[in-house]
Amino acid sequence: MAGCFVCHFSFAQSHRVVIDSVMQRAFRMGLFNGNLLVVDKGKPVYSAAIGFADSTHTKKLTTDHRFHIGSIAKEFNSVAIMLLVQQGKLKLSDPVTSFLPDMPAWMGKITVLHLLQYRSGLPNVNWDQAKSDADIMKQLKETTAPMFEPGTSYAYYNTNVFLQRRIVEKISGLSFNQFVKQYLLIPAKMKTALVDPAEKDPLVARCFDNDNKQGRLEYTMSGWTSVTLADFYNWSVCLEKFCLLTPDNTRQILIPAASGQQAGLGKGAMENNLITRHEHDGTADSYQALLVSNPTIGRLVILLTNNKQNNLGDINTCIQAILDDKPYTAPRKKFSVAIQKELDTIRASSLIDQFEKLKMHSPDEYYFNDEYEFNSIGYVLLSKQRIDEAIKVFEYNTKLFPASGNVWDSLGEAYLKQGDKANALRCYKKAVSLDPGNTGALKIIAELEKH
Repeated sequence: MAGCFVCHFSFAQSHRVVIDSVMQRAFRMGLFNGNLLVVDKGKPVYSAAIGFADSTHTKKLTTDHRFHIGSIAKEFNSVAIMLLVQQGKLKLSDPVTSFLPDMPAWMGKITVLHLLQYRSGLPNVNWDQAKSDADIMKQLKETTAPMFEPGTSYAYYNTNVFLQRRIVEKISGLSFNQFVKQYLLIPAKMKTALVDPAEKDPLVARCFDNDNKQGRLEYTMSGWTSVTLADFYNWSVCLEKFCLLTPDNTRQILIPAASGQQAGLGKGAMENNLITRHEHDGTADSYQALLVSNPTIGRLVILLTNNKQNNLGDINTCIQAILDDKPYTAPRKKFSVAIQKELDTIRASSLIDQFEKLKMHSPDEYYFNDEYEFNSIGYVLLSKQRIDEAIKVFEYNTKLFPASGNVWDSLGEAYLKQGDKANALRCYKKAVSLDPGNTGALKIIAELEKH
């Protein structure tokens, strides 16, 4: 099993054994350090704590450890808002200034629904200068105009979350943390969850990066709930069984306003007043979390890591295939991660040479069939203003994936940034020929052909 990375497995093997083999291999390769829970057909299949609780690598994780879950913790403020709606204490159409009258007058156009959908037009704040909730509020009060007319566009900024939490406090008379504990965590039987864990709190996993640098535990903005696997499972079941919100109120924060956007609960689907899908991912520093739930077949995958590798989606895909008794690809290393520290100085030719050697000598260790690997490298180089090197990387990617409209679009973008309009036009036309629905490329082509 250890040497097999795209595998069929005997039906005689239990899913638990196969998942454990995959995850232990991922740990040995430095691809996963954390806790996970897999439920299928309503029954636990696999639960494990794998790896270490902090950067010292001396304390082992247990299933009792709590993890920060990043943006997934925004579910608690969205559910809190909808609970107040359900109690008749506010309406989604109410303007923010009804509850926060000291905010600038222009915020009177922002409704509670706009906050939940990230369609408020609220600008971001300067997080480097903000040290507390008070600093964030001060910056918001000093804003003079929205980024866009409320309700007309989308921006996934935490300022929307911040004001949701302040509205909950204003209406309830409780701190947001107190409200979450009393009205959400206790009813959902989340017995060990903590809001804003501190250094003194036991059994809180500390995050660390690949250089073993330990990350933060406390954050500028308050109100972040950390959970164990059991807490997270109970929360998912609570949402699924509508123990806090009605189906109609759940729908408001489960289904995004438009494709490609996020709702309060991430994204999902409902049929006949039942949740059929719920997915949410979150990141904070070197923490990362993923929830993928399919209640119709009693399936749930929860992944929590304190050593982010940006691969939880790949791990989930692998686990889903195992549960479906299908061939699966075990998690592999990403070339883009392996060379990220070299991108300030390395030449594109050296990058490509390294990639080709790995492809020859380590075919089962890295992903080699993912167009986004070199695309992501190209965009990092662009962000560092290494445009010539970025173009070489994007050109190489078009040779690897000549039938992908996306990679030709990226190459066109790099040429355009370089000022080479002729080659940019050529690449954008190629992108559209492969993907006629690429409206962004069509607009750029129209602009380029004017000149």
